[in-house]
Amino acid sequence: MKSGTRIQLSFMMFLEFFIWGSWFVTLGTFLKENLHASGAQAGNVFSTQSYGAIIAPFIIGLIADKYFNAEKILGVLHLIGAGLMFLMFRADNISTFFPYVFGYMVGYMPTLALVNSVSFRQMTNPEKEFSSIRIWGTIGWIVAGLLISYVFHWDGKAGLETGELKNTFAMGGVASLILGIYSFTLPKTPPIKNKNEKDSISSLLGLDAIKLLKNRNFLVFFISSILICIPLAFYYQNAHTFIEQTGIENVTAKMAIGQVSETLFLLLIPVFFSKFGFKKTILIGMLAWAVRYALFAYGNGTDLSFMLLIGIALHGICYDFFFVSGQIYTDQQAGEKYKSAAQGMITLATYGFGMWMGFKIAGFITDYYTANPVENFWRQIWLIPAGIALAVFLLFLALFRDSKKQVA
Repeated sequence: MKSGTRIQLSFMMFLEFFIWGSWFVTLGTFLKENLHASGAQAGNVFSTQSYGAIIAPFIIGLIADKYFNAEKILGVLHLIGAGLMFLMFRADNISTFFPYVFGYMVGYMPTLALVNSVSFRQMTNPEKEFSSIRIWGTIGWIVAGLLISYVFHWDGKAGLETGELKNTFAMGGVASLILGIYSFTLPKTPPIKNKNEKDSISSLLGLDAIKLLKNRNFLVFFISSILICIPLAFYYQNAHTFIEQTGIENVTAKMAIGQVSETLFLLLIPVFFSKFGFKKTILIGMLAWAVRYALFAYGNGTDLSFMLLIGIALHGICYDFFFVSGQIYTDQQAGEKYKSAAQGMITLATYGFGMWMGFKIAGFITDYYTANPVENFWRQIWLIPAGIALAVFLLFLALFRDSKKQVA
């Protein structure tokens, strides 16, 4: 790959995840402090990510893969996203805000696949080259958090009191506008599929790979993947608000520790795979979820603040050792014919239905303990996802049998 192309793709990836990190991390606190949303309302807003994940295959499969260049679709979606971000910035109540964030996530989720498509098409050896491009996405997410906490102080006590968290949408909107325009300068990435080839709904959603579920091991993995997304949703929806309420300062920047950890542990996955195998690697990831929420439940913002920071840092193990390992396992098991369909099915199940269910449950639990006060509100909140993660760990431990044999 030419150095100029590498720089182009790296900047594209930086902006793609800078945009997401500029508002999604602080969304839970914004909903509570600025829009005074209930737990159920917050759950509905976060669920828009799941709706976007469900709808994304149709946008990619029916439009980007068949009719238009990927970089042009990327540009159009981000320009539309910039406008919706401005409307989200202007919204002053949850009823007005919801349709804008819904429209935004339906448009944004497909761009995650599009930036990968643009990148892979320019590479001669994706296995070696992609990680050096993708890491700039993580850097973009971290930079967004540092700006919010250390430069603009929007998530500080004074910023929260004056409602300055809404400025995160303005920052994301500006970055989305830049990426929207910049996308039209990216290397041309035309469709490669036969325009006369008909796509079925099942192929677009990855349901052609449903035959993989006939294998007991893959079925156990599939069910576990959906269930582990319930505790994951608790983290996305509640972590920023919780840590901010403990009194820890510069919360958004400190939560970026999770992305630093994600980068480091991503490099360790091949080591764990070769030394311990898939089952033990993914079990470590599951157990890390339970440990993380236990740390949140019993830590505090003063003498036990280190427990909260360790909990954030565990994000690398939680995410990489389960989700990235799961993607590798799915690729190994699916066989050539069903590789793409299998990845689509897992993505639909986890980020679609699993996360949707998780956000709904997290919202319900928050409202329940708000209406029925307990002595330690947040401890009760975090012990629930800790218990769910531990249950999934035990389920997988008991039922999954490690095997390298392909399903299809």
